[in-house]
Amino acid sequence: MRSGADYVQGLNDGRCVFLNGERVPDVGRHAAFKGAAASVAGLYDFQARPENIERSTFETPTGVRVSRAWQMPTSYEELVRRREALVAWAELHHGFMGRSPDHVASTIACMAAGADVYRRLEGGRAGAVLDYYAYARDRDLYLSYVIIDPQGDRSKGAGEGGNADVAVRIVDEDEGGVTIRGAKMLGTGAALSDEVMVTTLRPLGPTEERYALTAMLPIAAKGVKLMSRRSYEQAATSAFDYPLSSRFDENDALIYFDDVKIPWDRIFVHRGIAAQLAQWHEAPVHAFQNYQAEIRLMVKLRFLVGLAHKIADTIGTSAMPNVRQTLGELAADVGMIEAFVYGMEAKGSFYGSYFLPDRGLLYAAQVKGQALYPRVIQTLRELSGGGVIMLPSSVGDFANPEIADLICRTQHSPAFSPEERVQLFKLAWDAMGSEFASRHVQYETFYSGPRHVVAGMAYRTFDWAGAKGAVEGLFTSYGLPEPESDAPLRAVAG
Repeated sequence: MRSGADYVQGLNDGRCVFLNGERVPDVGRHAAFKGAAASVAGLYDFQARPENIERSTFETPTGVRVSRAWQMPTSYEELVRRREALVAWAELHHGFMGRSPDHVASTIACMAAGADVYRRLEGGRAGAVLDYYAYARDRDLYLSYVIIDPQGDRSKGAGEGGNADVAVRIVDEDEGGVTIRGAKMLGTGAALSDEVMVTTLRPLGPTEERYALTAMLPIAAKGVKLMSRRSYEQAATSAFDYPLSSRFDENDALIYFDDVKIPWDRIFVHRGIAAQLAQWHEAPVHAFQNYQAEIRLMVKLRFLVGLAHKIADTIGTSAMPNVRQTLGELAADVGMIEAFVYGMEAKGSFYGSYFLPDRGLLYAAQVKGQALYPRVIQTLRELSGGGVIMLPSSVGDFANPEIADLICRTQHSPAFSPEERVQLFKLAWDAMGSEFASRHVQYETFYSGPRHVVAGMAYRTFDWAGAKGAVEGLFTSYGLPEPESDAPLRAVAG
């Protein structure tokens, strides 16, 4: 089984990651990435512990034990066991690593399960999908993906105006493979991953064949250049002051593919406009990968609601009726997402020989989740008040005897020591007010797409025939009553 040490060592592979104007020499040991890399390593070490092997892993046909994220369930019971394994991983990072290794593993596994789509449509390459799935699965690789074109001029298509030289497209091909050039975003977790999928999720026009590409390549492949955003981990002064930023900043990057050659055996779709879109939706790939995201969100919301209660305990407001109401409403919000997760499993159905969660409930959950997360963060702010602002500047203040006593006098709590009160409110700030926290509000609001796109998926997968049929059944059961005679009508008219 893959160990955390194996994973961290693999990051020192010559990958081209730029940060603050310089190339990062070793991602796994750099101040901007090492905390997050250690958190990912912890996932692999967790599943390798003897007491967790059965719960967290399964044995592949080749006799290797790997994360259950790679497993395609063949029954409701297997789907639940797989979810329990994903929950155990998510609880290690409290849901704050949105693109942990189980996300794109879910994507690739479902693509392999939907290999018939690639066989049927022009440009699809089913053999490459199945071979790569086995390759990545047996190595338990951490995969990321980039599926969105840089914003550019959104009023124009990818090949129009200034956009023409921005988005990833095929620029050459020969018997050895294809060469691509251009940029993609958002490479969430890409700097920490082993390999990256480059693809397009949006529908393509009839003249956009050169953008119709889905392929896998190592992060360290020649010509792959990652331009990292600011590292919140590197800016974190200590784990005490920034307990989330210092450990779970998975980072995001704009990736430029500078004439990158991709061999044919790593290309899933080649110039197939119909196949490019169908791989996500005809096979339930898009729904299955986002089922993992809803499991993660469920874990994250449980954490945030627990934090909300501890904030109220810390300042002595948890028994107040209005605060109890607020906490109860937060609990109901978490319960709604949990109900969606369990409901989409119970309402699941077979795709071929695989039992998969219900798409309609999945997309309903995403619509609600997009609106819910910012509201939960705002509630945390309201419960905290000024407590998250009036804190010592850093953990170093406790080491200064001149002010340490003053801190202990002024950071009073009915439930915790002054040090614990400061520690908790530092955590609360990192969850709701820091730069790391602000990024998470943006991420949870938009990672699944613009609201109209997500709502559109919910619209398309809802049982409108059944809902409107119920209305129609009642509607046609009555009408204007037949008058017994015309006398009453004449009386009314008179």
